[in-house]
Amino acid sequence: MLVTDQTRSHQPVLFSESLTQLAIKPAGLYVDATFGRGGHTQGILNALNAEGRLISFDKDPTAIQYAYDTIQDARLTMVHASFTEISQVLTVSGLLGKVDGMLFDLGVSSPQLDEAERGFSFMNDGPLDMRMNTRAGYTAAEWLSKVNETILADVIFEFGEERFSRRIARAIVEARKISVISTTKQLAEIVATAVPKREPFKHPATRTFQAIRIFINSELEDLKIALAQSLDVLAVGGRLVVISFHSLEDRLVKQFMKRESSPPEIPRHIPIKHTEFNPRLKIVHKPIFPSDEEVSKNIRARSAVLRTAEKER
Repeated sequence: MLVTDQTRSHQPVLFSESLTQLAIKPAGLYVDATFGRGGHTQGILNALNAEGRLISFDKDPTAIQYAYDTIQDARLTMVHASFTEISQVLTVSGLLGKVDGMLFDLGVSSPQLDEAERGFSFMNDGPLDMRMNTRAGYTAAEWLSKVNETILADVIFEFGEERFSRRIARAIVEARKISVISTTKQLAEIVATAVPKREPFKHPATRTFQAIRIFINSELEDLKIALAQSLDVLAVGGRLVVISFHSLEDRLVKQFMKRESSPPEIPRHIPIKHTEFNPRLKIVHKPIFPSDEEVSKNIRARSAVLRTAEKER
């Protein structure tokens, strides 16, 4: 395997913990559902022997190109696709139900946040894009230019958990009457003006940017689809490891793992024992959070949580 200094320098949040939870078998088959900049992919490859195999997915064409430029390894297959397509890809390859572990590192990668031209962050001014896959869909600017005020407010409230969503939506609609909202700086300033009360240590546009990004990329719907597919993708004994970065993601993961590892609620008058049901998953570890040391080195780690489940049948 050839790895450049760029790849080596990028270490994801909860890196060692996530690899430990995968319980990697040297000759196993693994899926990295979110390649990003290859940190987890590299870690998994390092733990595999010559017979091991890894399939890594990413819908960001920049990430795929980065993989081709930085990692040359016959054991690695790169797929330019959303993780909603994992089941389809593995079915075609004859690998459905044979995967020993799946890893999801959700949300936006640090390089995506740091690249102003991607439009994910208000820290550096750039075009208001926010698409994970820059070759498909509409940009945040295009959506904001025509979305209904009520729908906009609902998106900001639901996906950003923003209590001032109505004020913000109204301010955006009024601002676009004057000029096109096409940059991250414009949007951040509009939101900051509309928010009457600020949270400590948080930019007033944080929740709005999160909400629009989640909506534009269908992040929560895609996560629901991928989690459901994992039940068919994994082999018995295979591990599902998910790192989430905000409460909406983590809630979906937590509920999914709990639902698939617990017997259904049965009315008392129905003569069926819980022991007659065989859950498809079992939770194998309590949630794992970054250490204080990791957060001190990388402030973006502060909201991360890692959850692990194992397929039982």
